[in-house]
Amino acid sequence: MSELDVDGLLVAQTEFFEKNDSNFQSIYSCVLSSKKGLTKLKDSLSQMLRTSAPELLIIETSGSCHPMPLIEFFSTQPQFKLTGVLTLVDSAMIDQDYGCGKQLIPIMQRNLQNQERDTTNLLVEQIMFCSHLVLTKVDRIEAKKLPEIAQSIHEINPFVSIVSVPWGKLPIDDVLAMPEYDFHRVAQLIKELKPALEVECHDDQPYNLVANVIKDDRPFHPQRLWDTCQQHLGQHIYRSKGFFYLPNRDKLSLLWNQAASGINLEVIGSWRAGILEDDDNGLDEMEIKGLEKMLAKEAGRFGDRRCHLTVIGDKTQVDWFTESLQRCFLTEHEIEHWKSGGTFPDPWPDNYVTREC
Repeated sequence: MSELDVDGLLVAQTEFFEKNDSNFQSIYSCVLSSKKGLTKLKDSLSQMLRTSAPELLIIETSGSCHPMPLIEFFSTQPQFKLTGVLTLVDSAMIDQDYGCGKQLIPIMQRNLQNQERDTTNLLVEQIMFCSHLVLTKVDRIEAKKLPEIAQSIHEINPFVSIVSVPWGKLPIDDVLAMPEYDFHRVAQLIKELKPALEVECHDDQPYNLVANVIKDDRPFHPQRLWDTCQQHLGQHIYRSKGFFYLPNRDKLSLLWNQAASGINLEVIGSWRAGILEDDDNGLDEMEIKGLEKMLAKEAGRFGDRRCHLTVIGDKTQVDWFTESLQRCFLTEHEIEHWKSGGTFPDPWPDNYVTREC
């Protein structure tokens, strides 16, 4: 949904794909279920099929994507057989925001009475259309709440298969064994929703969602960033993700990954500038010159170090949270303190998730 293709960059760096690999296509700056998104999907599929015939095609959409236009699309594509339509549901979010799911139907009914469509409609309809539902982050809630959540989901879609997974670890064999999608089951649902979805599919930012982008070459002040997340990360900030760094840990390239109330920090590598500043970097003269040549092309004041984040949320609050994050960058006075070897209070955990790229 954002102009920052964070996930595309991360996936492209893994060992599974080479540069310009046609087996991986990244579609961004639109919602896949919009007119623009479906056009990009057609182009990507055509490009992929020109070079290979994959046995299995996996499409991961934005959480703001409605499944119906995609299901309709694949029902008209004879070269593809649609199998699993998976909806991932954040169990911690369902617990905190919807009372273990018990409030989903009442809020949906209230929206229908008021002729409103928001992210609750989207979530309920994602559940109604899916063939398999994956409860994520189950390690973050009490085990006794899982049956309550599953019961609430089955009231919305009694046919769906529900599996709970920690850290998103769904066995690949379960994916390969999924039967063909039952288009007949959702035919009446498509008929009822089609008028509303035909209006929404023209919008690349539906459901009152807005994607803001933050770009800066300065690091975040660790304490101000912590305080901002504790005080201003409200219910209507759904997703934020991107690359950043902290002054006390300025050699590390960090991935910021927030969904609902959870924030993960991951180490994804080292900044080139940080490597050059390390007297024990182990590089020979040719490698050092190569890094210096690459850094000379960078526009930022601190080499390749940068903070590039996308923030997705309700348009009534996303600007406020974005502005709060921007106030977390070091001031010019603090930059002088940092560059002279000064440090800052840092409440963030010392332990990170390490992403292998």
